[in-house]
Amino acid sequence: MPRKKKTDSSNQSKVLRAPAEIQYADQLEAMGQNDKDPRPPSWKLSPRAVLTYILGGETVKAKIKRKSCEVAITKKFFGDAALVERAIVTLASERALLLVGDPGTAKSWLSEHLTAAISGDSTLTIQGTAGTTEEQTKYSWNIARIIAEGPKPENMIPSPTMIAMQSGAILRFEEITRCVPDVQDSLVSILSDKAIAIPELPEANRINAMPGFNVIATANTRDQGVNELSAALKRRFNYIHIPIVGDHKTEVKIVQQRTEELMQQYAIPVAIEPPVLDLLCRVFREMRDGKTAEGVSVKQTSTVLSTAEAISVAFESALQAHYFGDSHVTSGHIAKNILGSVVKEDLTDLGIFKEYVRIVVKQRAAEGMWKDFHKGATNVLG
Repeated sequence: MPRKKKTDSSNQSKVLRAPAEIQYADQLEAMGQNDKDPRPPSWKLSPRAVLTYILGGETVKAKIKRKSCEVAITKKFFGDAALVERAIVTLASERALLLVGDPGTAKSWLSEHLTAAISGDSTLTIQGTAGTTEEQTKYSWNIARIIAEGPKPENMIPSPTMIAMQSGAILRFEEITRCVPDVQDSLVSILSDKAIAIPELPEANRINAMPGFNVIATANTRDQGVNELSAALKRRFNYIHIPIVGDHKTEVKIVQQRTEELMQQYAIPVAIEPPVLDLLCRVFREMRDGKTAEGVSVKQTSTVLSTAEAISVAFESALQAHYFGDSHVTSGHIAKNILGSVVKEDLTDLGIFKEYVRIVVKQRAAEGMWKDFHKGATNVLG
């Protein structure tokens, strides 16, 4: 059951979003060339090198495309270093890893970069939904060939789980609590026995995991109660909770870096000044915390105003400024694009945002950027 070769990196540069191992190929290659520490079985990098790749902040010398150069290792995750270290240690052990947190706290982002650094392939992924089936987590069959030839190994369609087991790689299981209990329970034997039984095959009726196989799952706290994990499955995961970014300056830095990466990816020649991003993150933080910088209490929205949402607003504002303006992003652009992030599930959030604009923003409108934000928000709200 050979797996189809990955697309050439030259073709990947043309896709909308390439996997992390393609986007950051130079950094991963540079880390590999300088990695002298011991590696667990099947790992592309040592645990120490994986940690450096995730946290960034270093510049290493390497040969990239036969040319000697210095490669800057950028920061991929702005959370607690000890948290990332615990995640890496878990993946080197017998237990699987479950990243839990509010929507938009970079759980999937961290999962993708961990698998890119450890396995060199972040695409072995199952996206959990209410429609995910047990066959998608284990294996299925080519029905036409089964009818003609019967069950044979070559007629099997392996799942990402089976491919990860056979290659000693990391499987990503996104939104695991969105799956029904039967699908979740199918993971119990995989995580316990490190094998998948295939009763249809009289011979070779068991696929055993190679050393290095493990699972990273993610779950949103907002999905608690949808399909709770069984006690048996919980015991096989090490839980790591990913918090919302607590520091304002760090959040601004995250939004700035990710927005710049997106603008480079989409070839949008726009620069967003730091004060504009500071205003955006302050609005999100105040409505998220229910308190302004001056100590005024405000109502909190039901929507999680995450850092990921702030990145989306910043990027959409850059697109608007580029296509419909003079390529200069103002706080007015932020005001025009923020409503889609604030009001999602509950229309009462619209009233909460109106109240925030009336009570907080209006008082700050004497300042230049807040004046533009107030004007833009007023025009959008009507």
